[in-house]
Amino acid sequence: MRHHRLGLFLLVLVFAVMLMRPVEAAQPSKASAGRPPNIIFIMADDLGYAELGAYGQKWIKTPHIDLLAKEGIKFTQFYSGNAVCAPARCNLMTGKHPGHAYIRSNGYPRTRPKDPDKGLFPGQHPIPDSEVTIPELLKQKGYATGGMGKWGLGWEGSSGDPNKQGFDHFFGFYCQWHAHNHYPRFLVRNGKKVPLEGNDRTLYGKQHSQDLFIDEALTFIKKNKDKPFFLYLPFAIPHLSIQTTDDWLNKYKGVIPEEDHVHRGYLKHPFPRAGYAAMVTQMDHGVGQVMKLIKELGLDDNTIIMFTSDNGPTFNRLGGSDSEFFKSAGPFKGLKGSLYEGGIRVPLVARWPGRIKPGTVTDHIAAFWDVMPTLADLSGTTAPKGIDGLSFAPTLLGKPDAQQTHDVLYWEFPGYGGQQAVRFGDWKATRQGMTRRGNKDPLKIELYNLRTDIGEQRDVSADHPDIVAKAAAFMKREHTPSKLWPLRPIE
Repeated sequence: MRHHRLGLFLLVLVFAVMLMRPVEAAQPSKASAGRPPNIIFIMADDLGYAELGAYGQKWIKTPHIDLLAKEGIKFTQFYSGNAVCAPARCNLMTGKHPGHAYIRSNGYPRTRPKDPDKGLFPGQHPIPDSEVTIPELLKQKGYATGGMGKWGLGWEGSSGDPNKQGFDHFFGFYCQWHAHNHYPRFLVRNGKKVPLEGNDRTLYGKQHSQDLFIDEALTFIKKNKDKPFFLYLPFAIPHLSIQTTDDWLNKYKGVIPEEDHVHRGYLKHPFPRAGYAAMVTQMDHGVGQVMKLIKELGLDDNTIIMFTSDNGPTFNRLGGSDSEFFKSAGPFKGLKGSLYEGGIRVPLVARWPGRIKPGTVTDHIAAFWDVMPTLADLSGTTAPKGIDGLSFAPTLLGKPDAQQTHDVLYWEFPGYGGQQAVRFGDWKATRQGMTRRGNKDPLKIELYNLRTDIGEQRDVSADHPDIVAKAAAFMKREHTPSKLWPLRPIE
C-alpha cells in the first residue's frame, strides 16, 4: 500500500512539474540542422530614415519592424546605393558602387517600346548577363530563390529578367513606372501576365499589390521550408501613388491632421497624410506576417531577416506626400534624388535569434554594395571578384575586431543635374552640376564634417583645402566612365 501511495505521489509530482514547464517554441525543421541560414531581405521604396518608430518616428506605427530592431541590430550609418530606385537596386544586387555599377540612373532604353497588345510596360535598362547577382551567388549553396515586389532592372525576356538573374520565382512589377499604382490591372509572375480582376489603375481597387506580394511570399516560404531559401521582398510602398486599404486608412483618419496643399503628380488622395502613414503600417503588418510564419514553421533560429529602404523619402508634397510633416529624413539634408545624407542614408535592421545580440546599435559605416559579400559570408559561399563591397557579417555577429572598413564610400548620380559624393571618416564631400551642358567653370566641391554637422549646413571646404584635394582624388579614382550614364570629365 505504501509503495502504491509512493508511486501515485511520484506520478502526480511528475505531472505537476510538466504543467509548470514553459510551453516550448516550435521545433526547428529537421532539414535545418547543419544547413545555411534562410535569408529574408526586405526593402521598402522611398521610405525615409526616420519613418520607422525605431528611428524616432512619432506619427507612423511600425511595431513589427521596430521589433526586428529590438530583437536584433540597428545600423545608424547605413547607406543606399544611390538616390533613386534602379541604380540603388543594381548596387544591392551586384555588390558594386555607383562608379562601377552598370545601372547608374533611372531610364528606359530606346529599343524597348510598349507592347499594347500584351499590356506590358517598358522596363528599365536591363543588367547584362555578365553581372553576378545575389540570388545567383546563393544558388551555389543550393538556395531556393524568390522575389516579390518591384524589380526595375530589366523587362521580361531581357538579360535583366529576374528569372535570368538567379531567381527561381519572381512575382510583381518588372517596370518601375508600372509600380506607380498599387492597384494595377496586372502583375507579372515569372514572365507571364497575371490579370487582377477589379483593378483599373484608378485610386481604388479590389486587389492591393502589397497584400498580393505578402501572400506570394508566405506561399514561397511554406513551399521551401525544408531547404535553405533566399526571399527578396522589394516592396513598392510607400512610393507614390498614395493608395492603401480602408482598414489601414481608418487607423489614421482623424488622428493625423491634414491641411490644404497643391497636389503635384500621381493620383490625388483625399487624406494624403493619413494615407501615407497607412501605407507604411500596411507594409509593417506584412513584415509581421512573414515573422509569424517563420516562427510557426520552426525556422526562426535559422533565419536572418533584414529590413532597409532603397533611398531617401520623396519630395515634399509630390503626389500628396509630406516628408516635412513626418520629418521623414530626420536630421539630414536632402530627399530622394539627392546625394546629401537625406537622399541616401537609410535604415537597416537585422534579426537572427541566437546569432545577433538583441538590442544592439552600431555606427559601423556600410552601404548597399556590402550586402552581397555579407550574405556570402553568412551562407558559406564566395562573393565574386571585382566587387566593391566588404562584408559586415562580423558586425552582425558581435565581432567588431574582425570588421573591415572602407577607406571611402563613393556615389555618383547623373540625374538631377549630375552629382558625386564621397564619405571618408567623418568627412562628406559633394559635387553638383556634373551633367549641365555649357558649364565650363571648375566644379566646386562642398565639404562637411558629419561629426559636428550632421545636417550638412556648413560648407567648410575653404578651411580645409587638403581635405578637399583628397576628396577630389577619391572622386576621380572611383569613377569609371559609362556610355549610358556620362558625367562631365573629372579633372
